[in-house]
Amino acid sequence: MRTFGVEEELLLVDVHTGLPLALAPQALANAQESGDGPELDSEIHQEMIEAQSRPQLTTTAILSDVVTGRTRADSLVRPFGARAAALAMSPMHVRPHPTVNSRYGTMLEHYGITARGTLVCGCHVHVSIESREEGVAILDRIRNWLHVLLALSANSPFANGVDTGYASFRFAAWHQWQVAGPTDVFGSVDAYDTYEQVLVDTEVILDPGMLYLDARLSRKQPTVEVRVADVCLDARDTAILAALVRALVDTAAEEWRAGIPPVSIPSAALRLAGWQAALTGVAGRLPHPEHGRGGDAREAVAALVAHVDRALVANGDEVEVREGLKRMLTTGGGAGRQREAFGRRGHLRDVVEEAVAVTHASGGAAAGAGLSVA
Repeated sequence: MRTFGVEEELLLVDVHTGLPLALAPQALANAQESGDGPELDSEIHQEMIEAQSRPQLTTTAILSDVVTGRTRADSLVRPFGARAAALAMSPMHVRPHPTVNSRYGTMLEHYGITARGTLVCGCHVHVSIESREEGVAILDRIRNWLHVLLALSANSPFANGVDTGYASFRFAAWHQWQVAGPTDVFGSVDAYDTYEQVLVDTEVILDPGMLYLDARLSRKQPTVEVRVADVCLDARDTAILAALVRALVDTAAEEWRAGIPPVSIPSAALRLAGWQAALTGVAGRLPHPEHGRGGDAREAVAALVAHVDRALVANGDEVEVREGLKRMLTTGGGAGRQREAFGRRGHLRDVVEEAVAVTHASGGAAAGAGLSVA
């Protein structure tokens, strides 16, 4: 069984107003090394903290790490009058404050408002691989399924004080970066390495770390890293997402060893599929991942489950994933729950309050604490 792990970016919000607060440096200065649990780290803006799970074998363990990471981030910012919320973008107006860091400083100098103003929180899932050859083969065979994961995770309908009309406006904001998005089929490690080098040699990006692809080989550990998703509002949804990614990786590796070629949908069509997933989430139309033609989002989700069913069973995740997907399709995921909260009174603070409550609904004493809205 493959190990897998999750990185979640969490938004830090004022307990009274719901506005993002630039607290990460102060909060992380008080952090203790966890040793036996998820780690916390800074990100490009001070209004964010990243929680990194440990490599795990079971979805139950992933969920435990996700809940613990959220709780630890929350405990560090609560003394400053803030909460950690699993929001992919701030529903309230925000002017981000960059983290003081030499690499981030260079990015801010080179890339203007894209670097200064893009405050977004994603979810990255890492799954272990046996070799880079296997990893590239997996990337080639999961690329046409990634927009379905985006649709399921969509959790950013509101941004900077308005309803954007998207389920995941983070997708649109993130794709201001030069190399964000899907790729064509590579076919070999040499082709993957050449692709990376050609893009770095343009000098438009600083280094390979700025290859913000929907999925890529990690440069720090032997994993495939799937980066397409919003941070999920509900910790249970994060665990379901991770289980689906691992099952996709298992299925792709099996296909590679069986000599089954990748689906040949061009990257331009996959970019459109991602855009549509970001627009409507699981509540509308979505190109089918096997042939690329338009269809219903529920059909695309059903196709994903059928595609990875054997791997889900082998990993012991089938029942939990099916139940989780039923919940996500019923609620509309994070985007649906945010819009439901807004619909009650038309207040964006209600959206943030609900987000805080759901973020920590599995976190014991923190559950349902919400914001103290005046």
